[in-house]
Amino acid sequence: MIETVRRQIRIDGEPSIVMSGEVHYFRVARAEWAQRLDLLVEAGCDTVASYIPWIFHELPDGTLDVTGETRPERDIGAFIDLAAEKGLRFIARPGPFIMAELKNEGIPFRVYRDHPEIVPLGWDGVQVSSRTVDYLAPAFLAESARWFDAIMPVLAPRLQPAGGPIIGVQLDNEIGMLAWVTNSPDLTDGLVASFGEFVRSRHGGSGPYAVSPGDEGWAEVVRSPKEEWAGALRLDLGLFMRQRFASYVAALRGLCESRGVSGVPFFVNIHGTEGGNGAPFPIGISQLVDTYAGIPGMVSGSDHYLGEATLNTMTDLYVINAFMAAVHDADQPLTSLEFEAGSGDYGAGAEMQYDPSTADLKTRLCLAQGNRLINYYLFAGGINPPLDERVDDGNDRVSFTGERHGTAAPVGPEGQRGYAYEATAAGVRAVKANEPWLARMDEDHDDVSLGLVLDAYMTEYHHPGSEVMTDVVDDLTSHRGAGERKALARSLLLGGFRYGATHLERRDPAPGSTVLVGTGRFLSRVVQERLVGHATSGGNVVLLGRVPERDLDGSECTVLADALGIAPGEVVRDTGHYFPSLVAHGWAQPWPEMRAGWIQRLSHERGDVVLTDVYGGVCGVDVPLGEGRAIVLAAQVPSDPLLFDRALSSLGVTPGLRLETQWPGVFATTTSTDDGQRALHVINTSGAPATVTVALDGTPIAAGATLSVPPRSGHILPLGLEVAGRRLDWATAEIAGVDADGTIRFRLGLDEDGGTTVIVDGLPVELAPGEHSLLP
Repeated sequence: MIETVRRQIRIDGEPSIVMSGEVHYFRVARAEWAQRLDLLVEAGCDTVASYIPWIFHELPDGTLDVTGETRPERDIGAFIDLAAEKGLRFIARPGPFIMAELKNEGIPFRVYRDHPEIVPLGWDGVQVSSRTVDYLAPAFLAESARWFDAIMPVLAPRLQPAGGPIIGVQLDNEIGMLAWVTNSPDLTDGLVASFGEFVRSRHGGSGPYAVSPGDEGWAEVVRSPKEEWAGALRLDLGLFMRQRFASYVAALRGLCESRGVSGVPFFVNIHGTEGGNGAPFPIGISQLVDTYAGIPGMVSGSDHYLGEATLNTMTDLYVINAFMAAVHDADQPLTSLEFEAGSGDYGAGAEMQYDPSTADLKTRLCLAQGNRLINYYLFAGGINPPLDERVDDGNDRVSFTGERHGTAAPVGPEGQRGYAYEATAAGVRAVKANEPWLARMDEDHDDVSLGLVLDAYMTEYHHPGSEVMTDVVDDLTSHRGAGERKALARSLLLGGFRYGATHLERRDPAPGSTVLVGTGRFLSRVVQERLVGHATSGGNVVLLGRVPERDLDGSECTVLADALGIAPGEVVRDTGHYFPSLVAHGWAQPWPEMRAGWIQRLSHERGDVVLTDVYGGVCGVDVPLGEGRAIVLAAQVPSDPLLFDRALSSLGVTPGLRLETQWPGVFATTTSTDDGQRALHVINTSGAPATVTVALDGTPIAAGATLSVPPRSGHILPLGLEVAGRRLDWATAEIAGVDADGTIRFRLGLDEDGGTTVIVDGLPVELAPGEHSLLP
C-alpha cells in the first residue's frame, strides 16, 4: 500500500524517503539492463524511474509493441520485473508526452500526419513552432487512449498494491512548457470556442471584448488582440488554461483507472527553471496548480536544472520547495521527479563540469525542507536507437542528441562510472542512513513566510505586439516572488530564518505572523485586500518593490496604497551618469550608503521613514495599519541579512536559529518530529572551510560548540534523536549507519580537531579523530 499522509510517503505504513535514479531501458541494450540496475543499487538507491516512450513502442504501421516481439528492448514488463528482482521499486512515466530529448517529445510521427488539426495555432493564427498539441483535441485523446490500451495492461499487474514494484505513475510531462518557452498559446478552433464559454461564465457575457464569444470574428479577437482588451485577455487566457490543463490531467487519470491502474500516487511533473535560473519555476506551478493541488491521489514533483550548488542556486531551490508546499494540501508531500544529476556536460563537449558535490548538497537542502522522493535525472546514459522509419531529419534516431545520450550522467552511455558517480552514491547512502527519522520530520519554521502571489507568474503568454501585455509581464517578472535580486529570500535564508510560503490568492497568512512580498505596479485586488486585512488584524507585512497601483488586468487598484496612506511617485533609475543611493534612517541604522538600481519616491501620511535617497526623497517607510504594521521598501535593495533582520526585529520577529560564520555560503535549518526529535542541517556551499556556531531559540547548541565545516559539504547532525535505544542529544558528526548490534557509526567529525563530540543520554562521549563508532 502506498499512501501520502501528512506530507509523508508511507509504503505499507512506514514513512519512507524514496531515492530513485532515472534509467532509460529503451536507450540501453537489454543485455546491459542488469549492469545499469546493479550500479543503481550499489549507489544506494531503492527505486528506478523511466519514461516509457510511445514513439519507441509504436511501429510505422501504427501497431504497438510493448512485449519485445520486434525488438528485445521493447519488453518494458521485463525491465520492470528485473528491477523488482534487484530489490528496486519502479516509477512509470508513460506520457503521452515525455520530452526526454526525444523527437516530437515522444509522440509518434504518425499522430501528427494523421491528425494535423491537433497542432495549435498561436498568436495571429500562425502555427506554433514546437511539437505541442491541443491536449484536449478529441483526436489526440483518442490516440492517447489507444497508447494507454497497450501500456496500462503491462503496468496494472505490477502495481505495488498488487504485489509489484510500481509505486507511482506520472501523467504526461511538463504540461504547458512548450507553449511557455515559445510564447505561443494553444489557440485551435476548438480551444478558442471553449475559451469563449469560459469568458461568458467569468464575465457574465462578452466582458471587455469587442465581439461576443462564439460570434463571427471571435477567433481574431483572441488571436490578434487589440490594446483595449489585451490586459483582460492575458489574465483570462491564463486562468482558462489552468482549468484546461486540469481537465487534461483528469482525463489521463481516468484513462489509467479505467484500465486498472489505481491505488498508487499519480504524479504531475512541474517545469520552470530556465538557463540555470530558478526564479521562473513558479510559472509551472501557476500553469499546473489546478491539476493536483488539493486533489486526493495527486502528487506534484519538481523538475529543476539549476547547475552548480551556489549561494544563488540554493536560494532558488529553497524558494522552489517553499512555493510548491504552499499550494499543497495537508497530505501532499514534496517530491522531485527530475533532480539534476551529473557533471552538467550535456552536450558532450567538455564545456561544463559541476563540482561533484552538487547533487548531494541540493539533495540535503530538499530533504531538510520535506522532500520525500528524489529522482536523479539522468542517472544512467545510453544510446539513442534508430527510428523504425526514415524521416530524413539528419540522424533518423529517436532523439535529437545524436548517438550517445546522457553524457553528463553519473553512469555514462556505455555503462561506465562517471565523474559524479561516487559523490552521488555517497550522498544517497547518507540519506538512507538517516531515513528512519528524516522520513518523519518536517522543517521548523519561524513566524514568517514568503508571500506566493501565484497569478504574478501567469506570464507564459503575451502577444509580442501588445504594449499592454508587455508592460504587465515585464513588471511582474521584475518584482515577484523572492523579490528583485532575490533579496527577500536570500536575506532571510542567510539571516537564519526558517520559513515557508503563503499562497496569498487562496490563503490568509497565519494570524499575527509576518509575510514578506515582492510587489510591482500590478497586484490583484484579492491579494491587496488580504494583505490589508492581515495587517489590520494584527499581522505584519513587508513589501519590497514598486507600490501596487493596478489589478492584473490593468485596471486601477490602489486598495493597499490607500490603506497605508502612501502615494507612489517618480521612479528614478541608474544611468551611465546617475547613481541613486540609499540612506538608512530609524531602525535601519547604522547602514552604509548603498547603491540601488532604482528608487521610487513616496508620499506618506503617517509612519516612520526608514530609507531615503541621498537628497531626502523617501523610498522606505514603516506604517502602522490597524493592529499591525507594514514596512514598504520601494527600491532595488541588495540581499542583506542585516537590513532585513533589523526590519523584522522592529516587528518583534527574530530567527529561532542563529548561525555565526565568517562569510556567506553556509545554510542551516532544523527539522523535527511530532515527538520532539530534531536534527540540525548544515550546508557549506562555499569553496572554503567555515567555522560555525549555532544557537537555537536563544540558547547556544552544545554550550556554544564550534563546528569546523569542510568546503562543499553537508551534514545532518543529531539534536535529540532516538537511535538504537539511546538518545543522541547532540553529535558533531552525521550518522553513517546503525549496525545490527546497536553500534552507531558516524561520518567525519566536525570538531575543530577533527574528532567527534557525542552527548548520549545527557553524558558526553569524545571520539578521537579517525574514530567513527559509538559502541552499544
